[in-house]
Amino acid sequence: MLSSLPSLGRGLWVTLEVSVIVVALSLALGLVFGAVMTYGPLPLRLIVRLFSDVVRGIPVLVLIFFIYYGLPVAGIDVKNLAAGVTALVLFTTAQVTEITRGSLQSIHHGQMEAGKAVGLTFAQRLVYVIFPQAARRFLPPWINSVADAVKGTALLSLVGIVDLMLAIQQVIGRTYEPMPLYILGTLIYFAVNYSLSMLSRRLEARYAHFRE
Repeated sequence: MLSSLPSLGRGLWVTLEVSVIVVALSLALGLVFGAVMTYGPLPLRLIVRLFSDVVRGIPVLVLIFFIYYGLPVAGIDVKNLAAGVTALVLFTTAQVTEITRGSLQSIHHGQMEAGKAVGLTFAQRLVYVIFPQAARRFLPPWINSVADAVKGTALLSLVGIVDLMLAIQQVIGRTYEPMPLYILGTLIYFAVNYSLSMLSRRLEARYAHFRE
């Protein structure tokens, strides 16, 4: 187990890099899509709703395989890393979109009208009035979606990306000692996701105190 740590460390670094990319892109897209679903014109709302419902209804593994194996059939060459990241971004974006929509809709419509009454533009009302109030409802479930994204990176090993999971399997192929390495991998994943869980609890406690 000690001799395998360098290999696992490199795999963990790939896992964390992919997780950061997925979380950053899905957060940006999810906030925009959630705002469109809440305040946008009907055609755009329907398009975003269709995207969210379809993507959330498809398993992540199916999305990965569809992009990695399906797009080349249509003449679009996609590398394994790009396919995996794209699939995870799509799935996580759909989740963040729903979290954003629920958070925004929980704010009384009078807040938007009050901002309009004092002369704020629509964008200013979102940035200075709506988003700060919705943040306390948005952050805890969003942290949970981040943890899901980290766990979802384990599926990237199925398309040849040497993340933590594939690094574990490669070491097992050399040592023929699966149980200790799977236990070590479990502890690493647990440490990452437990840290995110603790962050979620701190945020919930902080914003619960803020409401008081």
